[in-house]
Amino acid sequence: MSVLTDLIYGGSNAVAALTEGAVNDAIAKYGAEKEIAFPDTAYFFPTIYAATGVKVKTLGDLPACVGVLKSLITNQEDLGQALNAGLATAVGAEILEGLKFAEPKDSYEDARVAGIGFVPDPIIRSLGVPLVTGDIPGVAVVLGKAENGEDAARVVKDYQSKGILTFLVGDVIEQCADGGVRMGLEFRVIPLGHDVTSVIHVVTVAIRAALIFGNVQPGDLAALLSYTKDRVPAFVNTFGAIDNVVVSAGAGAIALGFPVVVDIDLGENQVPGALESVTDHEKTVAKSLELRNIKIKSKELPIPVAFAAAFEGEIIRKADMKVEFWSAKNTTCELVLMKDAGEVEDHKITLIGPDIDSGETEYALATLIEVYGKKMQADFESVIERKIHSWYNYMEGVMHTGQRNQFRIRISNDAYEKGLRIRHFAEVLYHMIMDEFDTVVDKCQITMVTDKEQAAKILNEQAMPRYNQRDDRLASMTDESVDRFYTCILCQSFAPAHCCVVTPERLGLCGAVSWLDAKATYELNPNGPSQPIMKEGCLDERTGRYENVDKMVKEATHGAVESVTLYSILEDPMTSCGCFECICGIEPMSNGFIVVNREYAGMTPAGMTFGELASCTGGGVQTPGYMGHGRHFISSKKFIHAEGGIERIVWMPKELKDDVAPKLNKTAKELYGIDNFTDLIADETICTDCEALMEFLQEKNHPVLSMDPLL
Repeated sequence: MSVLTDLIYGGSNAVAALTEGAVNDAIAKYGAEKEIAFPDTAYFFPTIYAATGVKVKTLGDLPACVGVLKSLITNQEDLGQALNAGLATAVGAEILEGLKFAEPKDSYEDARVAGIGFVPDPIIRSLGVPLVTGDIPGVAVVLGKAENGEDAARVVKDYQSKGILTFLVGDVIEQCADGGVRMGLEFRVIPLGHDVTSVIHVVTVAIRAALIFGNVQPGDLAALLSYTKDRVPAFVNTFGAIDNVVVSAGAGAIALGFPVVVDIDLGENQVPGALESVTDHEKTVAKSLELRNIKIKSKELPIPVAFAAAFEGEIIRKADMKVEFWSAKNTTCELVLMKDAGEVEDHKITLIGPDIDSGETEYALATLIEVYGKKMQADFESVIERKIHSWYNYMEGVMHTGQRNQFRIRISNDAYEKGLRIRHFAEVLYHMIMDEFDTVVDKCQITMVTDKEQAAKILNEQAMPRYNQRDDRLASMTDESVDRFYTCILCQSFAPAHCCVVTPERLGLCGAVSWLDAKATYELNPNGPSQPIMKEGCLDERTGRYENVDKMVKEATHGAVESVTLYSILEDPMTSCGCFECICGIEPMSNGFIVVNREYAGMTPAGMTFGELASCTGGGVQTPGYMGHGRHFISSKKFIHAEGGIERIVWMPKELKDDVAPKLNKTAKELYGIDNFTDLIADETICTDCEALMEFLQEKNHPVLSMDPLL
């Protein structure tokens, strides 16, 4: 055998023997009936489930899986067969990691020393939007221990600055920590664990992406491998010496379509495009991105801190804060206004009031952005405003929450020491507006006001009147008041059979695309993911079925979906990609619907968790009785309109109920004259089973009890 295949088989056989022994030991200790599962997933042992369809629920299910593992190791002198042995190593790694959960749950914390271990389903779903929008352009797996720790830290920081989601395995975790890499889910640099078997937790992210977004059916190994290769832009970097187990794990990555770049000279054992040596760490990043054809759109901004989507989740504690702008203590507002050409001087930046180096810790902040463009529309003002939140959070050392006149900005001590000042915020706004909205904005000027009196003047005389004007317009916008809807196929990069239809009263199921957003997207890019659907050929007003909608959806999904309704959950409901914020599902005993958000990990009265509900809802399929959607759609007058509307809602998690209560109660009052409707909706603090739910609904005399049967 060649040196390469010999190493692969050596590692695979070693892992197989270790796995078999560990399974036998666990069964001897706990018994075959001992339940075993990874946390917060509906996909059992994901690698085994996706590849074979086997649902591992107990230790007794594992010996058969070990048998499958061993059958993949043929020891034949053939690279394809050797790559299959690499998949066997992945199966073994999953079993070994899964066995850690046979112990009490915190024991895994002790076993892994550092790293998060298994990545739950809700996190994968939350990554869907940034992956399809390109905020996360790729996924890196960095493992091992570099000869020079500074080199590893530099490579990972480079990935971080480019928005690459990076997973760390092995001693490289400490090397990156020592090198000042900011780690954690919020920074998109995620330490998994020190054992090489921890790499399986990245593999299961890719595999569950196929199940969640791609509608790949469990047991269809060919479709699984095709999906991971073509639609998951992942790659592997190894640092330091590699043993046969690492080589075998790398073979499994290659089988999934993920190229491996090592920092030792493999000579003739390299496989062009799949396994390549790069001994100069200055070239590691470029070669890795090239092998996956990942193109990074550079955002070099004139600011003294890093700017990348990887910093979007950064939390700045009060102890680490230099200054704060907070509406609870001072006047704040963010306003974009469309102006005539003569009223805007391009790239003019004005500061009225003290800068943040004046010695204070709390300031007012009114941000006035004035734009001119031949194609600019007033409807785009709020679209640009909503982007401020993301742009500010892309700045390292800055935390932004809220919008309009209700927001908080914190600047860290570290960012301040690096020289960050208010004018840099204006530079970020100018450059990002001119970059992302260049087709509608020709000139832009920005005024930043920290003077309390002047800030209050802008808020009261310009911002509030404009906010109110927009709110009045949005409140008057209904599906009936416009002549077109829009498609959104952003998520087709992961869910090829999915297409959203966005209307004024139904935003995209990800919660991130409103009708105005889709309209702006079309204006910015007429050939892009959002296309207009002229509202013609109404076939059924009750369900919201239109000839033109069916035609556009059929075209957009390449024939995978032929017909959808806009307002029904039982008759040809809209498809769901997998990154939906919530799921609405039928609860037969009550004749109603439950609504559950992806952050809720508990049981529902429908007898399924969010993950279990989602497993039959995502992937671009139509599942009558179940529907993915955004949070804000719950309070829409069009929510499950064909089935009776929001009066059918009988249960939702308390956090979600409290969040949507103001708007949902308002809608219920307007439509049905019901006061405080959410008081009639149960949550997990009241019940999680259907019998107790019925008792609650009867006690509250919920209107669903007198409605016509759903089925």
